[in-house]
Amino acid sequence: MADIIKLLPDHVANQIAAGEVVQRPASVVKELLENAIDAGATSIKLIIKDGGKSLIQVVDNGIGMSATDARLSFERHATSKIQSAEDLFNLNTKGFRGEALASIAAIARVDLQTKTANEEIGTAIEIEGSEIKSQEVVATPQGTSLAVKHLFFNIPARRNFLKSDAVELRHITDEFHRVALAHPSIAFNYYNNGSELFNLPESNFRQRIVNIFGKKSNEKLVPVNEDTQVVKVSGFICKSEFAKKSRGEQYFFVNNRFIKSHYLHYAVLAAFEGLIKPGTHPGYFLNLEVDPSSIDINIHPTKTEVKFDDEQTLYAILRSTIKHSLGQFNVAPTLDFDHDSNLQTPYEYKNKNAVLPKVTVDSTFNPFAEETKPARSSSSSAASNSFASYKKPSPQSWESLYVETPNTEVKSTGFEGVSFESEVSTKSIFDDTEDDLDTSAITFQLKRKYIVTTIKSGMVVIDQGRAHQRVLYEKFLRTVTLNEGLSQQLLFPIQLSFSLAEIDILKDIKDNLTTMGFVFGQINENIVEINGIPPMVAEAEVDTIFDELMADCQQNVGADGFSQADILSKALCKSLAVKTGDVLDKLSQAALVNDLFACTESMVSPFNKPIYVTITENDIDKKFM
Repeated sequence: MADIIKLLPDHVANQIAAGEVVQRPASVVKELLENAIDAGATSIKLIIKDGGKSLIQVVDNGIGMSATDARLSFERHATSKIQSAEDLFNLNTKGFRGEALASIAAIARVDLQTKTANEEIGTAIEIEGSEIKSQEVVATPQGTSLAVKHLFFNIPARRNFLKSDAVELRHITDEFHRVALAHPSIAFNYYNNGSELFNLPESNFRQRIVNIFGKKSNEKLVPVNEDTQVVKVSGFICKSEFAKKSRGEQYFFVNNRFIKSHYLHYAVLAAFEGLIKPGTHPGYFLNLEVDPSSIDINIHPTKTEVKFDDEQTLYAILRSTIKHSLGQFNVAPTLDFDHDSNLQTPYEYKNKNAVLPKVTVDSTFNPFAEETKPARSSSSSAASNSFASYKKPSPQSWESLYVETPNTEVKSTGFEGVSFESEVSTKSIFDDTEDDLDTSAITFQLKRKYIVTTIKSGMVVIDQGRAHQRVLYEKFLRTVTLNEGLSQQLLFPIQLSFSLAEIDILKDIKDNLTTMGFVFGQINENIVEINGIPPMVAEAEVDTIFDELMADCQQNVGADGFSQADILSKALCKSLAVKTGDVLDKLSQAALVNDLFACTESMVSPFNKPIYVTITENDIDKKFM
């Protein structure tokens, strides 16, 4: 039998490895930025075109590479970060595998220009699909400039799976945020299609957070600082009132490396227990410094998953540290039964001297004096005029209190026809008149969750929340399709604060939201002004609705046309629909039943969950057999 096992060519092996290392343009950005940091750069520029599909370029002022190193850097498993297997347990650099550049060069066209401080001229290399096209000398400043063009040009299937430019740019921005936050001492510049998105000067950690997420984020931050033998924790957490349903501002950095850890995230949630609403996530920017030998980074090519030697101790320390900061800065309420708040002296009275109160006494005042008493002397009269005289009420017989008035006719108060409710006021979700509804069927509410109504063959049990979601969903879709959205103008505009990433999402969905009835005013760096809302939306619920809207759209927005309208309609109907526990009156119950069965699809909710079940008379009879 002939031999069938063969050694794969290098370019094929590199393409296979690229599938793990390079998943999308953001993966290339991460690898290039980390290489620039390992090179000792103090200033890094990131240039993006067409969401990274056409160009990803990183320019740094690091130590650069010689001609030999520049050529060797594109070979597999060629690295300057480690020398032996023991170095894997004492890593102080971002990269160590030596696979990134080889994988990128296998699926893109790469232009490299680099020069060290000791050389007068640099090296320029052009590579296309792992094949070196040219290598020559070039005049270039110290550092490295690496441009990745036409990503996945030789793998059309992978390129077709990329999302829109807006979605890919959002993923690139997320990676940029992670690297820039981990290294506030390095200056970063970020350009997209010729326009500058970020200009981050060298700063401290708090200033870097503010420069990335806006000036409004400064008031959210609460310092965290604890130094133990196991770990040193530093950074900031966000106040509990700024917790959101979306998970956009949660950052863990271990030895200046961004990581993802659900276990540590639950430690933060445990510290905020009782301070935030269920289903919301607090923001945090936490740096953990541990012994490099106590963690294992060599788990996944992305290097965002790490293993700790003692996770339980780390969990307890992190939870206690955050709780301490919440109490220290009066974010968490404290109970002190021995403390009297009335004895607390304001700070503005700290340096003031005590002043005796002035009391004026009329020594000539006589509470039993008669009104007809002769006038006193002029001096005593002047002193007593400023005080009210006391007059003893004249005694009356008890019979005089019950003497009827001359006119015994009772005047009308205008409230004779008023009737008062004896039950809890019910919630109405429709404004239709009773004449327009089919109220012949008997309906009643069960456990404030289900609506039970009769049909010829038995009865129907309807989930009121899912039914209302279906009604609102089709109404929003019809509004977007026919462009017939109504808006209610606000007397005072509402101003909402968003992060820069959420502002980008809002700009993408603004047109569809306008069609649904939202009217937007000025959109600044972090503030969005809303001048009008749909009639079915309460003004007090706008903040909550947009919070849930951002949480639902953060990972899905990017498609055009119907797909985006479908996502927004689902998000809004989920926010505005009646919830379990809402009490509906008879009119609203009948309206919801009629509108549900008038929908195009009445059996399942917009999220493919059953809306109602039918119980026939035979089903009931079987229960009594």
